[in-house]
Amino acid sequence: MTQIRVPSVLFPFPVARSQPPSSGQEPAATHFRLIQCGAKSQIYCTPAFQPCLAHPRLSVALQTPDGLERTLPEAPPHTQLSTPNYGASGHFACTNLSPPKSQRASTPTPRPLLTSPHLTSKPLRIACCPLRKCIASVPRPRCSPDYHHRGIYAREHAEPSRPPLAAMSDVPRRQRQDGLPYSLHHRPRRALWSCWQISFFFFVFVVTIFGLALIPLGISSNGAPLSNHGHGEEHEAQETQPVEESHPQPPQTTTAPQHEASSSPRLRDPSDYILDMAWDYNAAPTTREYNWTITNADLNPDGVYRPMYLINNQFPGPLVECNDGDTIVVHINNQAVNATALHFHGLFQNGTNFMDGTVGVTQCPIAPKSSFTYKFTISGQSGTYWYHAHHSAQASDGLLGPVVIHARDERTTLQELDYDSDRIIMVQDHYHNLTSELLMDYLQPDMENDEPVPDNALINGRGVRDCADFPGWRCDAANVSRPIFDLAANKRHRLRVINVGAFAEFQIQFDEHPFYVTEVDGTDVHPEPFHRLNILPAQRYSVILETNVTTAESFWMRSRMVTHCFTTENKRLVPELRSIIRYQAQDKPAPAVATEPASKDWPEAIEVICRDLNISALHPVVHQTPPPADEFVFLRANFMIGDWALARGFFNESTWHANATHPSLHRYLDAVRGAADVKAPESAAMAISSQAFDPERDYVLETTGARTIDLAVNNFDDGSHPFHLHGHKFYVLVQGETGYPPEKDALPAYLEKHNLLANPVRRDTVTIEGYGWVIIRVVLDNPGLWAFHCHNTWHAESGMVMQFLVGSDAVRKWTVDERQRELCTRDGVMTGMRPSDDLWYGVITK
Repeated sequence: MTQIRVPSVLFPFPVARSQPPSSGQEPAATHFRLIQCGAKSQIYCTPAFQPCLAHPRLSVALQTPDGLERTLPEAPPHTQLSTPNYGASGHFACTNLSPPKSQRASTPTPRPLLTSPHLTSKPLRIACCPLRKCIASVPRPRCSPDYHHRGIYAREHAEPSRPPLAAMSDVPRRQRQDGLPYSLHHRPRRALWSCWQISFFFFVFVVTIFGLALIPLGISSNGAPLSNHGHGEEHEAQETQPVEESHPQPPQTTTAPQHEASSSPRLRDPSDYILDMAWDYNAAPTTREYNWTITNADLNPDGVYRPMYLINNQFPGPLVECNDGDTIVVHINNQAVNATALHFHGLFQNGTNFMDGTVGVTQCPIAPKSSFTYKFTISGQSGTYWYHAHHSAQASDGLLGPVVIHARDERTTLQELDYDSDRIIMVQDHYHNLTSELLMDYLQPDMENDEPVPDNALINGRGVRDCADFPGWRCDAANVSRPIFDLAANKRHRLRVINVGAFAEFQIQFDEHPFYVTEVDGTDVHPEPFHRLNILPAQRYSVILETNVTTAESFWMRSRMVTHCFTTENKRLVPELRSIIRYQAQDKPAPAVATEPASKDWPEAIEVICRDLNISALHPVVHQTPPPADEFVFLRANFMIGDWALARGFFNESTWHANATHPSLHRYLDAVRGAADVKAPESAAMAISSQAFDPERDYVLETTGARTIDLAVNNFDDGSHPFHLHGHKFYVLVQGETGYPPEKDALPAYLEKHNLLANPVRRDTVTIEGYGWVIIRVVLDNPGLWAFHCHNTWHAESGMVMQFLVGSDAVRKWTVDERQRELCTRDGVMTGMRPSDDLWYGVITK
C-alpha cells in the first residue's frame, strides 16, 4: 500500500512530481501540502489532476504535531469514509472524493476532501491541480495574526504503520509475494551524475587537496593557536545546541548519579530502582543536579510498540534520590514534538511555587526545541514521591519516574521495622495508543464519561503480552519478560509501591506472604499487617515483606486492576500482571531463567469497589493532633452534560479550562499590578476569588495568612475520584460510603464521638468512592496557587480541577520572573494541549 506521511521536517518549497495513475495501476508517489495555522489546517494536493485519496489502493499516513502517526484505511473512489480519532490533530473524515475523469474541469477547482471537526469547523481543502502548477493555481493560505504560519509537505514513506485504534487493529497489512511488507513502486531513476556534475566534483576535489597542503604553512613555529581565543568555536557550539535558559547556573556542589543516556530507545534496567543501603543519611545538605533530554521514540514495554516520551532515551524516568535539606536542580531539554512540563508530586515547593510544574496554574509549558530548569529545596519532607508530566495526559506516554527523600532518622525512628533491602515498585495501567488520541475520543460528545480502558499493566515499565493477540500491530515480545524481584531469604525488605497510572486502581498481593504497611504518601506510620494493598493513581505505600515462608522458593506477586470500575470493555485487556518474588540464598546465584511459581492465592474475594485502602488503623509515627478549623468548605464533585452533549467534570458550578500561555499565577500577579480594584480580601476568611478569575472556568478559593479549613467533598458521580492537593498534606478525618457528610455545626461533635482527631493519617491523595464523601482538614500555610484535582487523568482533563490561592497577602508581593514569562512566548508552546470544547460546537450528535 502506498503511504504518504506528513513529516515533522519542514521543507521550504512544495514539489509536484507525479503523474496521475492509470486505471488499475498502483498510484505513483503523491505529494500534498499541509498548511498549519495554530489549531487550524488546510491541505492542498500537488499531483496532476489527482486528489491524494482518489485511488482505491492509496492510503495516507499522517504524522500529527503530537508525534502520532496513523494510516487512513482504504476507500474506493467517490465514497465517503469516516475514520476513528487520530489524536489531537487528526480526526479526519474523507468526503467527496475525485469525480470521474469525464467530469473534471480543465482548470483546478478546490474540493473539500478532508474534514477535521476537532481542528476547525471548516473543512480541510484539497485542490486538484495541473502538474507543476498547483502552487500557482491555489492561493496561498494566510494565517490570522494570532497564529504563526508553518508549511509541512508530504513525502513518500514506505514504513508500514499500525492501525489507529483497537477497533481497527484487526485489519491485516497486505503482504508482498516475498513476505515483506508492501512498499512503494519505484519511479524510473535518472542518471546519477551528469557531465557538469562530474566536472564540478573534480574541481572541488582538486581545490580541497590544494588547501589541505597549505595548512602547515598557516601554523606558526611556536605552535600557538590562532588569536580567536576559542570564541569562534564557542559561538559555533551555541548555534548547534537547543535554546537554553539565560540565567547563570548555580555552582555545582554535588552531581547526582547520571545514568548514561542510551544511544537507542530502551527500557530502563530494573536495578536502577534498587536503593543503595549504604546511603549517607547524615550527609550535609547538598545540590543534586540532573540533566534530562526529553525525546519521542517507539518503544515496546510489553511487546507492543507505541509512540512514547522518553527521558534520556529510556522509560521509565531515572530515580531522583536525596536527603531532606538538599537542593534539586533538573535541567530539561525538550527535544520532543510537543511542549511539556514536570510536576514533582507531593513536594511542598515551599517558597518555590513557580517550580510546581502545573501547566495553566503556575507555569507555561516548555516548548519543543527549548529548555527550562527546575530548582527547589526539600524542606521538612521524607518518604516516597514521584514526578510526572503535568501537561494534558502526557504522563501516561512515558514522562514519569520515582523520587525518594531520606531523613536522618529514617532507619532509627521513622521506620519502626528494620529492613535489609529497599526498592521501588511502580505499577501502572498501560495504553497502546497515545493518550492524546484517547483523550480526543473521551472528550467528544455523547461519551458520558466513558473513560478509556487500558490494554495492559506494567511494573517498573515492563509487562508481557502475546503478539498473537495484536494482529496488524508492530510487536516484538522477544526481549520482554515477567518482572522478577530477587530477595534474600529470611530477611525483611522494604518495597515502595507507587501507582503511576492514569486510571486503574490496583490490588496488590504477595502469595502466602502478609506484609506491614509502614508509609502512606510520604508519612511514616506504625506498622499494621495487611495481605492485600489497594492503591489508586498517584498514591504511595511502603510495605515490609518478610521472606520466611518455607513452602517454596518463588511466589507470585499479583498486581490486579479492579476492573469493576470500568464502564466499557476492552477485550484485549489482561487485568492481572504477575511478577515473580524469588528467594535468593547468599551462596547461590539466581538462575538465569525463572521458573513459574505454584503459590496459592489468598482465599478472600477480590475487590469489586474502587476505594481506598482502609487506613483507619494507620497512625503516623510522628504524632500530631489537627489544629482547630477556621473554616468549613463544602465541595460537590460530579460530571454534568452541557451544550452539544459534552460531559465535563465539575467542582460545584465550575469546570476548569487551562490557559497555557497565561497561567493563573501570572494572571493574578498581572491583575494585582494592572488594576487598582484588585485588592486583598478585607478579612482572612476564605472566599471565591473572582477579581482575576472567571469562577465558571477557574474556581479559586482565596485566603490570607495561614488558615485551617475542613474540606467536605461529596462525590455525586458513580465513579471514584483520587483527589490530590498540591503543596500540602492534609489530615484524613473521615470517609463515607454513601449519603452526605456532617454539616458544619454537627461536625465537631461527630469527630469527638468517633475519636477521629486522634493522630489521623496525613497524606496528599485521598479517594472518594462513587456516591461517597470525605472530610479532610488542611492547614493552608504555604503561600501560592495550588491545584486541587482528581488524579484520574481523564477526569482532570475533562475539567475536575480547582485551585487554592493561599496567603494572597504574601503572593501579591511576588513578581513573575522574566524567564518564566519568556517561556510563554516560545514557538510551539501550545502544542500538546487538551483540545478546546469549541471544536465540537455545532456538531450534530446522535
